[in-house]
Amino acid sequence: MAADLKQQLSDDIKKAMKSGDTTRRSTLRLVISAINNAEIAKQGQLTGGDILGIIAKEVKQRHESIEAFKQGNRPDLVAKEEAELSILEEYLPRQMGREEVVEIARRVIAEVGAQGPRDKGKVMPKLVAELKGRADGKLINEVVTELLAS
Repeated sequence: MAADLKQQLSDDIKKAMKSGDTTRRSTLRLVISAINNAEIAKQGQLTGGDILGIIAKEVKQRHESIEAFKQGNRPDLVAKEEAELSILEEYLPRQMGREEVVEIARRVIAEVGAQGPRDKGKVMPKLVAELKGRADGKLINEVVTELLAS
């Protein structure tokens, strides 16, 4: 899976270069660079989940930049970031809704035998690893906090 996704990114960079799509080319180059840097840091190949995590991190950065540029009244930079965001989102799986996250969180809580808020440390690593790239970390945290509090 990881090799497939990395290969797809490389192929899409070549297509973007041939078609003259500079925004897509530069955005995908940034992702490939981040993947290569992560592989160097890990000293090995990344899994598909790791690559999705890198893409999700890039998406999150674009969302934060868009908010900052809106506050700074920079519509030109907002448009650039939104274009990059739409390209990156093509490579992420469909994002899970709150109900789906709640369902999986309940299962993981039952698996690890979590009783209350102090057991959050047992639940979060397993749940985040399972949902990497498919759900926002902030949403996962909210759901787990609510479920363990009740």
